[in-house]
Amino acid sequence: MIVRGPIAKMIATPGSPVRYVLPVGSEKLPINDRIGGTFRLRFESEIRCLHCGRVTRKSFHQGYCYPCFRVLARCDSCMVRPERCHFAAGTCREPAWGEAHCLVPHTVYLANSSGVKVGITRGLDPTMRWIDQGAAAGLAIRRAADRLDAGRVEVQLAAFVADRTNWRVMLKGPPEPVDLRAERERLFALLTAAPRAGGLPGREIPDAAPLAIEYPVLAYPKKIVAPNLVRSPLLEGTLLGVKGQYLIFDTGVVNVRKYGGHCFAVE
Repeated sequence: MIVRGPIAKMIATPGSPVRYVLPVGSEKLPINDRIGGTFRLRFESEIRCLHCGRVTRKSFHQGYCYPCFRVLARCDSCMVRPERCHFAAGTCREPAWGEAHCLVPHTVYLANSSGVKVGITRGLDPTMRWIDQGAAAGLAIRRAADRLDAGRVEVQLAAFVADRTNWRVMLKGPPEPVDLRAERERLFALLTAAPRAGGLPGREIPDAAPLAIEYPVLAYPKKIVAPNLVRSPLLEGTLLGVKGQYLIFDTGVVNVRKYGGHCFAVE
């Protein structure tokens, strides 16, 4: 069976374990049932923008052509640094998109992926965000009115805890268990002892319970190898599992999100 077309980030469905589907062109390939089998991924030297569909020589921001990268709000630097949201200044690239995606309630959370980290996500349920990051567990800790306020909370907490996942560590196996409730209390105590100007936006979620997440992985690699599929277009191997947005093969790992819009033949 060979399927061809541009790929996009995997679609995950919570479960025990998480279930994954890989979009390839117009097809959606269920992945869990193929774990333990052989795969062949071949990049076909074509990249199509995830937004406008045009062919581009280089991908920006995980799947966009340069013109779209320059004008889309979802590609702006404030998507990485939400505390720098500039909607109120009237300079948002796409005000309507910003209203729908940024000026809505956001959740601040703790997750245990490569260790404890703080992060934010749109909406009231961070489960899909935790799955995308390959977290073994997560805990919602604060609600904020919008992305800007959530980003401000994240910055304050990042003075005491990581705000990034070390993907290499995450792919080596499950992290050491952590009491996320105790970690929440520790962090808020540190903020109380060293208050920042303006206080902390939003409100706490004292009754939230941690969520444990199980991934479909037969075995973790002893050595993390991430081949560049643009320079070396062919990857063959046995699929050992999926975690976050990574396909784990016995011959290397592939960050599917990194190759958004890249056209592949998947066999």
